[in-house]
Amino acid sequence: MKKLVAAVLTGVLVAGTLSTGVYAKDDDKTITVAASATPHAEILEEAKPLLEKEGYELEVTVFDDYVRPNEVVESGEFDANYFQHIPYLDQFNEEKGTHLVNAGGIHYEPFGIYPGTKDSLDDLEDGDSIAVPNDTTNEARALLLLQDNGIITLKDGAGLNATVKDIEENPHNVEIVELEAAQVARVTGETAYVVLNGNYALEAGFSVGKDALAYEKSDSEAAKTYVNVIAVKEGNENSDKIKALVDVLKSDEIKDFINEKYDGAVIPFDDSADAEETVAEETDSKDEAKEDATEENAETTETAEDAE
Repeated sequence: MKKLVAAVLTGVLVAGTLSTGVYAKDDDKTITVAASATPHAEILEEAKPLLEKEGYELEVTVFDDYVRPNEVVESGEFDANYFQHIPYLDQFNEEKGTHLVNAGGIHYEPFGIYPGTKDSLDDLEDGDSIAVPNDTTNEARALLLLQDNGIITLKDGAGLNATVKDIEENPHNVEIVELEAAQVARVTGETAYVVLNGNYALEAGFSVGKDALAYEKSDSEAAKTYVNVIAVKEGNENSDKIKALVDVLKSDEIKDFINEKYDGAVIPFDDSADAEETVAEETDSKDEAKEDATEENAETTETAEDAE
């Protein structure tokens, strides 16, 4: 068994291989979750008293890697984990042959456009430079954010694989400066704007909530794709205790905690927008069906009148 350092958020530190003491219990009223320390385990700690009210005991174990949390859920040692987004989950399943599924999206960590030599997007001028991360995933998210704010237009279908080569329209002739992600924040004195993810923004001293000129919204393609999820072994996603866990993590109390603690660096994922769109589409379909039926009835009436 691969060695790790796991900290149980009851103040117990377990070094070396995991002992059976932190494995999932058979008790249906105990929920065991493997998590990253920040912000995942902190959010879970806040959820403990809320779950207690529902009759569940939440046990959280912190892992410092991205492999073991999936392995212990696949093996059944833990009920769930909370540390990853869907693309990583899908890739892990494909490479490792595991059977993990998304039980619910909880939060995302947004990309934002931050001031460089200019402190408002209204001041954008022809030829201005904008620094973005140069790795595939982060660059695409940065470019999509620039597109959402009307700075560039990408080719249809570029999506989360977009690179600078996919820029179709650049009305301001902005120069996209591609840098290693950790270096982007260091050129604020040289470029008009920089595009950063939440972690690097905080490290650079930016307040996401106060300093970001624009950031990914919960209904953006990137937010929906990179939402951090509760992952479980396939077949367990509809169990009572997993539903209880997800419901609490998506509650107003937890949303308020996230918003207050992380100052925009972590944002609750709200999938209600998708639900509203679905309802709207269904309503439109029903309205169209009614209109068609009304038109058909009118035509039938007219035909009958003509026959007379």
